[in-house]
Amino acid sequence: MITVLVADDEPMVCAHLRTILGSADDIDVVGEAQDGAEAVEAVLRLRPDVVLMDLRMPGVDGITAIGRIARMSGAPFTVALTTFDDDTHIVRSLDAGATGFLVKSTPAEDLIRLVRVAADGHSVMSPGAMARLLAASAGGQQRTERARQRTADLTERERDVLACLGGGLSNAEVAARLHLSEATVKSYVSRMLPKLDCANRTQASLLAHDAGLTPPAP
Repeated sequence: MITVLVADDEPMVCAHLRTILGSADDIDVVGEAQDGAEAVEAVLRLRPDVVLMDLRMPGVDGITAIGRIARMSGAPFTVALTTFDDDTHIVRSLDAGATGFLVKSTPAEDLIRLVRVAADGHSVMSPGAMARLLAASAGGQQRTERARQRTADLTERERDVLACLGGGLSNAEVAARLHLSEATVKSYVSRMLPKLDCANRTQASLLAHDAGLTPPAP
């Protein structure tokens, strides 16, 4: 069972998300929060697998709350949830530690599927958001140079794994591409994240793109 916490200051939105997610046999909405501070407290108390976090809330906003949750031991996978997928919110939420970015208009079936994907530790992104984010970052020469410096100390195999993450491959797909076991890939990812100062796979994926890394050919 995937446990989910919904954080949004609009009760109708919380009710809507609870109804959608509650229709799935393998998802349980264990709690709701109306602001960022309440969301952080609820995470500590309920220990959900996934948090859907609205970004615009009174008091402690969603981005601040995402950062606080990301620093917790055994932090859940937090997905930013908002009305508009503008570039500023995408970058700030991912930099804070979000594992994905979804707009509230995401169709019900897609939302259920993407919550399952997020619970497995993979990145989730609303259609068009990733392409726009990468297009925005591709033009930043300084960002590219910083990314290359951060990846300079990786071994050849680590660079291959990181490049595959940047290509959107799951652990199973990385394992097949590099002729490794899935457990070995998970071990590589776990070791690389702190080495690269990345909070999660999403940040590592963006770093791979910024550094210009491309997955090895099949």
